[in-house]
Amino acid sequence: MRSMNLKSIIRRKTKGCTIVRGNEFEENILNRDFKADNINKKWVTDVTYLKYGENHEHKAYLSAVKDLYNGEIISWVVSKTNDNPLVMKTIKAAIEANPGVTPILHSDRGFQYTLKEYVREVSKAGITRSMSRVGRCIDKAPMESFWSHFKDEYYYDCTFITYEELVTGIADYINYYNNERYQWNLKNLTPVEYRNQIA
Repeated sequence: MRSMNLKSIIRRKTKGCTIVRGNEFEENILNRDFKADNINKKWVTDVTYLKYGENHEHKAYLSAVKDLYNGEIISWVVSKTNDNPLVMKTIKAAIEANPGVTPILHSDRGFQYTLKEYVREVSKAGITRSMSRVGRCIDKAPMESFWSHFKDEYYYDCTFITYEELVTGIADYINYYNNERYQWNLKNLTPVEYRNQIA
């Protein structure tokens, strides 16, 4: 590797930073059973922060929902603020893209996921909430895995000066992740084509 000037990417350890508020908690129904027998049976969601600017002085927040059947990111939203609208836009986009489905939706106990507005929206759609125990990142390991792959394979190697550049980069990577990374060789279909075929 030295002679060819190659360097490996070392995936970084992360520290949890979930802020727990409210009292709209649920049991951990998912209970680390990350396998699903069809699409729209089990979803997991989370928020991560990303820095941009010449000196990385600005923060943006990426919220996403992942389907545990095929690993597809089915909705995502970027915002300059980590607030309730960020999470609400993400979950509404997932519901609108998949009308009538009633998956288990797993999250941590972050303040956005314990709000009455979030509970009301999810319940209205017939979705069953499941929540990680405090300080147990492994309870939502598939989402943590996506954040890790995104940052190690793309984000850490790029410099984003503007917010718009960051959003474009996120869109490019998620498109790659959904449509190319795992080759999706089920009848040579993309995840979206596959979902539409069996829906």
